[in-house]
Amino acid sequence: LPNQTRFASAGEAFLHRLFGRWASAGLSRESWDVVHIWSGVAEETLYRMSRNCSTTTLLMRGSAHIRTQDRLLREEEARTGTPQDRPSRWMIAREEREYAHADGVVTLSTFAYNSFLAEGVPRERLRLLPLGARLSMFRPVPAVLYVGALSFQKGLWDLAAVVRTLGPQGYQFRLVGPRPRESASLVAQLRNQASVSPSQPQAALPDVYAWGDVFVYPTIHDGYAMVLAQAAAAAVPILTTSNCSGPDLIRPGETGWIVPIRSPERLVERLRWCGTHREELAAMGERLYTRFQPRDWAAVAADFERLCLDMSQR
Repeated sequence: LPNQTRFASAGEAFLHRLFGRWASAGLSRESWDVVHIWSGVAEETLYRMSRNCSTTTLLMRGSAHIRTQDRLLREEEARTGTPQDRPSRWMIAREEREYAHADGVVTLSTFAYNSFLAEGVPRERLRLLPLGARLSMFRPVPAVLYVGALSFQKGLWDLAAVVRTLGPQGYQFRLVGPRPRESASLVAQLRNQASVSPSQPQAALPDVYAWGDVFVYPTIHDGYAMVLAQAAAAAVPILTTSNCSGPDLIRPGETGWIVPIRSPERLVERLRWCGTHREELAAMGERLYTRFQPRDWAAVAADFERLCLDMSQR
C-alpha cells in the first residue's frame, strides 16, 4: 500500500501540474477581469496571474478546507476500519498554496465556509456561492392526467386537440381508461404523444393519480364524474368543464378551473399557465390536500337514507 500510494501521488502530481500549465498558458494569451478556477489545478495560473494586478482571481473549492476534509476522512477510517480516499500530503500542500495566492476563495456551503474560517483563512477572503440545479430537469412542464372512458362523450375530441398542441412542446400526457370502438382510431393517433393505458384496478388508482400534476377532464356530458372526486382526494388540481360535478367540487382558481365544453383552446391556455406557474399549481395541490373533505360511500348512503325519509313523509 505505501508503494501504491507513492505511485498514485506521483501520477497525481504529474497530471495536475500538466493541466495547470496548459490552462495557465491558454489564459495568459488574453487579458481578463476575473479568472475563476477550481482548486487543485489552479497553482500555475495563480502564480502567473499574480503578475497582473488588474485581474481578480477566484478559487473555487468544491469541498471543505482540504485539511478539514482530510481530518474527517481520517476519523472515518478509524471509525469504520475501512481505508478512505484521503487527499495526499502533496495535494494538501498544493491546495494551501492556492488558498494563499488567490484573491478570494469561493465556497459552496456554510459548512465549507466555516471550515476555512476554522483553518485560519481570513473572512474577508472568503465568499459563499450555493450552487443550483437545472430546474427544467426536475420541474418539467406539468404531467397531465386523464382517467375515464376514452370516448367522445367524455371530451376525447377536445383532449386530442390539446395533446396535439402541447405534446410537441414537451408536455407529458397520460390517458387511463377503457377505449370504446368508436375512438380506437383517434386514440391510436395519440400514442406517439401520450401514454395510453387500459382501465386500472381500484387498488392501483392512488399510484395513477400520484403521477399527475394536473387532472384534465373535458367531458361533454357527465352526471357526476367519479374520477373528479378521486382526483380531488389525491390532491391533484382539476381542469374540467361545466357539464359535470366540477362546479360542485372545485373552487375556481383555488383548487382547479371550470371551462366551457368544446373549448380546447381554453384547456390549452390553462395548461400553459400551469407550466409557467408551478409554485401556484403546487399550492393548489396543497390546498386540496389540507382542505378537501372526501365524500365516501358512507356519506352517500346516509344522504340517500335522508332522501328516502324526506320523500316518504310527503
